[in-house]
Amino acid sequence: MDVALLAKVPLFEGLSPAQLRKIAGIAQEHRFEGSQHLFKEGDAGDAMYVVHAGKVRISKMVPGIGEEALAILEPGQYFGEMAVIDESPRSADAIAHIGCTVFAISREKLEQLMFTDKELAYVLLWTFVHTLSGRLRETNDKIKGFFAISKF
Repeated sequence: MDVALLAKVPLFEGLSPAQLRKIAGIAQEHRFEGSQHLFKEGDAGDAMYVVHAGKVRISKMVPGIGEEALAILEPGQYFGEMAVIDESPRSADAIAHIGCTVFAISREKLEQLMFTDKELAYVLLWTFVHTLSGRLRETNDKIKGFFAISKF
């Protein structure tokens, strides 16, 4: 994995070059064709991903409506990090919006790395908290908007 790309990923911004090389060492490259699922809602989650090239769409299927795109992710963005925090099933679909290359970082390998490098663990976990908090706020705003629209 490209250490320069990792350095630009918000999740890894606070890491030293040596720590970035450790993360790069556990990442595995995967390629997907456009419209191909990386994973589906309900699948077991065992890795997080960093987009290297192309675009990935995060979406949910809404009964009676169809697919609702939650985000279109571009190079340098990451997703699926909830899978490295807990062992719950995937909460949404991840689909190659166009052909893409992603780097997968497995929960098992990341846990081993965080166990041996406590400073790295501290930085990553704090960033996870900020990321999840921001996403929760966005979801709350969307729910408020939905209820405001549904009154009409």
